[in-house]
Amino acid sequence: MSPSTRRRFLKSSTLSAVSAAAATAPGILRSAGEAEKIPLAIIGPGGMGMNHVRTLCQRKDVAFHWVVDADRQRAEAAAKHIQDTTGQTPKISQDMRPAIEDAAVRACFMATPDHWHAPGAIYAADAGKHVYVEKPCSHNLREGRLMIDAAARNHVRMQVGTQSRGTAHVRTAIEKIRGGVIGEVLIAKAWNSQLRKNHGHQPFTEPPASLDYEMWLGPAPKVPFRSTYHPAHWRWFHHFGTGDIGNDGVHDIDIARWGLGVTSHPNRVTALGSKLFFDDDQQWPDSIYAGFEYDTEGGKRQLFYEQRDWSPYVQEGHENGCAWYGTEGMVVGGKARGWRIFGPKNKLIEEIPANGVDLAAHHENFLAAVRENLAAGPGRDLHASIEIHHLSSSLCHLANIAARTGRNLRFDPETETIAGDEEAAALLRREYREHWATPRGV
Repeated sequence: MSPSTRRRFLKSSTLSAVSAAAATAPGILRSAGEAEKIPLAIIGPGGMGMNHVRTLCQRKDVAFHWVVDADRQRAEAAAKHIQDTTGQTPKISQDMRPAIEDAAVRACFMATPDHWHAPGAIYAADAGKHVYVEKPCSHNLREGRLMIDAAARNHVRMQVGTQSRGTAHVRTAIEKIRGGVIGEVLIAKAWNSQLRKNHGHQPFTEPPASLDYEMWLGPAPKVPFRSTYHPAHWRWFHHFGTGDIGNDGVHDIDIARWGLGVTSHPNRVTALGSKLFFDDDQQWPDSIYAGFEYDTEGGKRQLFYEQRDWSPYVQEGHENGCAWYGTEGMVVGGKARGWRIFGPKNKLIEEIPANGVDLAAHHENFLAAVRENLAAGPGRDLHASIEIHHLSSSLCHLANIAARTGRNLRFDPETETIAGDEEAAALLRREYREHWATPRGV
């Protein structure tokens, strides 16, 4: 450990009484099964991050070594929950580097804002850590490819938090679709229809005392703080998020693509996206209609996405849902409430009930793969590996690019480039400031 890193370690370890106790204790775990537990670092225990914490606390095979958040209060609250629930006392830091550089840590859960997903995950992979990273895996399309490269060169597992991939009823529906229950599937549709909040127009202010705003910004361009950035609404701004298509839409886009059976990027993209309803600071559209066309060996396939962030209504019985249209029927439903399979002339063939998504199963898939990797076993297929999810998150990025430029895109799936449109091609990447976490090759 370098002197500067050691100084950060010592400073971060004294942020609270909880972390101070952990820094002086001879060991975090004292159970007989200590050697069998996978040592974790939880990075970003905010909304979804705390869902991970609460779910992981029900397991007996993980050890919480670190909790990291640029907001000290969030880190301390998560550490307290872990201590109260499991008796473990993780260290606390506002800087992820001490946790990632800790040789004892084997896997990281990365639930930061979108602009930190790829930089943090790549940094962790280069330190030899397995990574569970939240969706969308990347802030821009180029980052997704760099994440794939980082996982491969470091021989680590990288799972993405589209937990529907590990949910039994979703997997059952996809198996039936891919098995031909509605014939040859030519078109898939995903939608995100719900009533979001108007954030108003907020002034630039000083960040809260508990937030290390410099650390929160990371490699993103430095801009003044406003209250809509933190704790939760960063996702509506270009520098930090990807809009609701990347926030919520990506779940159903991923399921729709999975059922459609396409295993490459699209060749053509079109989108209309605007703010039709909200008069506030958010920059991404509140309404998007996007279309993607694929050239496959079996012929052309199409995928469509609809987003209305101002609608108090559900569509076809589902606020967020998917439909697949085949030559012999269709499937309509959603991950929260289940699926209905129809044959010709809308004859109901089967209903597949649901009770939400199974986060614990998605954790199990990742941790089992980590354990097999650590034991030098044959490995295990990840339900939402970085290779799989890159194809879905890229649809969000491409739709956003088409909407921002107002032009149709011709995309090369092999080179991941847009030809003949310099403005659109530039949006495949982002602007970074000089920072220790800026990924190589951006």
